[in-house]
Amino acid sequence: MINCIIVEDEPLAVTLLENHISKFETTLKVVGKAANAMEAYHLLQTKNVDLMFLDIQMPHLNGIDFLKSLHHKPNTIFTTAYRDFAIEGFELEAVDYLLKPITFNRFFKAIERVLRNTNINSVNDFIIIKTEGMHRKLLLSEIIYFESQGNDIKIVLVNSESLISKSKITELESLLSTKGFIRIHRSFMINSHYITAFNNNEVMLGSHHISVGRSFKSEFDSFIKGVSNRSINR
Repeated sequence: MINCIIVEDEPLAVTLLENHISKFETTLKVVGKAANAMEAYHLLQTKNVDLMFLDIQMPHLNGIDFLKSLHHKPNTIFTTAYRDFAIEGFELEAVDYLLKPITFNRFFKAIERVLRNTNINSVNDFIIIKTEGMHRKLLLSEIIYFESQGNDIKIVLVNSESLISKSKITELESLLSTKGFIRIHRSFMINSHYITAFNNNEVMLGSHHISVGRSFKSEFDSFIKGVSNRSINR
């Protein structure tokens, strides 16, 4: 089941999206609705969101700027009456860009793209990942870190094995950010259970040394401060 939120300030547009989504009752589930960016931000902080239907023209902060501001970006489908933002939308790696009024045929194609592009599925304490034409089950406890390599993801395991999958690090982030994994760099997401040492610029995972990206330092610091029942001196 893919958890969705609708970020839209036009009631008729919300109703139409809900109607389209209802036809995927075994696949899509609406877990929240927001009329502006601030309400949407609250939903993203409190709900497990896999897919966001995001309008562009909204009060206070438009959808493009809102998505740019997020560190943790869910899969996003833009919904808008304007063609002008299409290029910028795809530069933000949006799954699709739907023009209003949104027909069910066009909506169906967008959802098909979501399902086709999602090569990683998380269930409890393992993920199933597509690699080398096979679907492989990996325990989360086996994974030390993920590294983005262009359109691929490298997965480094505790047994020194590494795997390659055609996936995006943002997909992994939305799936695993509540399971002990944290993004510390544009290209790296690590399993926090394997942190053996760190400073302001670098994290050690045993013999693996990974730099902390400048734009991720505050998030990493907050994560470390929030770790309970530990005493760490820096």
